[in-house]
Amino acid sequence: MFAVILLAVIAGLPLSAHAQAERLAPDQAFAFPGGPDGPIEAGVWLPAPPADGAPSPLIVISHGNGGWYRGHPDTARALADAGFVVAALTHPGDNFRDQSRSTQLTMRAPQLSRLIDYMTRDWSGPVAIDPTRIGAFGFSAGGFTVTSAIGGVSDALAIRDHCTAHPDFFACRLLAMQGIDASTWRPEARDDRIRAAVIAAPALGFSFTDASLASVHIPVQLWQAAGDEILPAPFNVEPIRDRLGARPEYHRVEDAMHYDFLTPCSAGMAAELPDLCRSAPGFDRAAFHHDLNAQVVRFFEETLK
Repeated sequence: MFAVILLAVIAGLPLSAHAQAERLAPDQAFAFPGGPDGPIEAGVWLPAPPADGAPSPLIVISHGNGGWYRGHPDTARALADAGFVVAALTHPGDNFRDQSRSTQLTMRAPQLSRLIDYMTRDWSGPVAIDPTRIGAFGFSAGGFTVTSAIGGVSDALAIRDHCTAHPDFFACRLLAMQGIDASTWRPEARDDRIRAAVIAAPALGFSFTDASLASVHIPVQLWQAAGDEILPAPFNVEPIRDRLGARPEYHRVEDAMHYDFLTPCSAGMAAELPDLCRSAPGFDRAAFHHDLNAQVVRFFEETLK
């Protein structure tokens, strides 16, 4: 249903909006081997080939619950314009077409690692990739994914206890519908190829163990929406911010809501998808993304030189 609505919205865009959507589209769309998940949908945004032929750094992107690989196209394009190869995947079982495994979050980090495998070993694009310069960006459930991939270990019992105390929270209502299968909860998924990470409005931050977060010493840029109505303070961002082994670069965005980290909406999309496009009165999502993208680019330029 989401795909049908999205296509209808795009079809009704004015010419200038069509041009903008085309500019933000990935340069390549493909499927890569996902191991037990089968082929996984992905896309790549490409920089201009370096004049000296030197390999470029790679950024991988993990979307939020029920999203897809094109959920952050403006951020991906900003990074590509700055010289990064950017690859994003659609997580199997947790996307707009299929949410059958949307609470099995520990399945996601291995999927992100398999994307890195493919991009560094098998992808044959026009720009070479430097396997020693890899960064990751994750939003919401994607923030959980990236936190896991850099060394965070999530405790399923902590999630159970949290939701017993806070059954009305969004994440807990979702968990109440699907639950967590403790037999398949595989929280250890560290990928040491990731040398820097941007984590935006992460899910279930409280569930990561003190020891695992303390072991993380790579550079991290951490973003929080001050008015996050989906993953509220102080349970999600603060536990990660305060317990990482290396102090993160922390950004708290006043008046921002959870979905303000998604790409700015056209008028047509805002009418069709109000929950994803709604911002607080007076909050300018486009202006925020101008700053967000500039800060993300600057961070990765500084940490993946």
